[in-house]
Amino acid sequence: MDSIEILKKVRKIEIKTRGLSNQIFSGQYHSAFKGRGMAFSEVREYQYGDDIRNIDWNVTARFNHPYIKVFDEERELTVTLVIDVSGSNEFGTRQWLKEEMMTEIAAILAFSAIQNNDKVGVIFFSDRIEKFIPPKKGLTHILRIIRELIDFKPESQKTNIAEALRFLTNAMKKRCTAFLISDFMDTGFEDALRIAGRKHDLAALHIIDERDLFIPDMGLARLYSKETGKTIWADTGSASLRKAYASNAQKHLAEIGQSFMRSGVDVARFYTGQDYVKPLLGLFKAREFRH
Repeated sequence: MDSIEILKKVRKIEIKTRGLSNQIFSGQYHSAFKGRGMAFSEVREYQYGDDIRNIDWNVTARFNHPYIKVFDEERELTVTLVIDVSGSNEFGTRQWLKEEMMTEIAAILAFSAIQNNDKVGVIFFSDRIEKFIPPKKGLTHILRIIRELIDFKPESQKTNIAEALRFLTNAMKKRCTAFLISDFMDTGFEDALRIAGRKHDLAALHIIDERDLFIPDMGLARLYSKETGKTIWADTGSASLRKAYASNAQKHLAEIGQSFMRSGVDVARFYTGQDYVKPLLGLFKAREFRH
């Protein structure tokens, strides 16, 4: 894709996603992901019902009467988009490729963040950290992120979600709001998910194509994996093969769903044949209600 094509695509995505952010998402984003950090404001005398964990023991000792620390919520956030750029995302059988849906969702989150005066950073990952864009504010920065999303070429086609989560935990020293955007074609990342979810305000955005879940009867078909580079021939006319494929897919879906639940990480699922507005709003509203 040459520079002119990239700029046209950036502009097209900017117009669409910025409009959606302005009209639909910015208020929901602000409510759902408002600053969780707390800045010390003052001390005052303890009142019945105050959290004893906020008692200022030095002031209490000095005046021989309990005093507590009062905190103001820090409104400004740092948002980190942790985006899977492995080979399996260059796939889609319906409205979009997975990576195209990821790009638009990431752009909406980025525009919603800058409207809230938040910093936005990005971690691109495969089975390694492909690129880290440190958090910054401003439209120019967001447009750079969108351009990278459109034109980024990873060195590896494989996936290692645990590696990405470990990098997030280590690279972002202060608590941030993080969105892990992936098709989750991986296993063995639950420990890293739990640790990252404990340190950061983490949400998972699961991008799914219907062919991830089942294969139709197409007779003898050539199946290619971008991540492994391997090709196999499969008789999709076999009912038992189709059943086994669907069963394994549902098992994987259930297992990673359990991983999110055990780790206390919110998850929203997006299907390439469907609009992403409803599940994204659902994620925002669920968090707003809970928090």
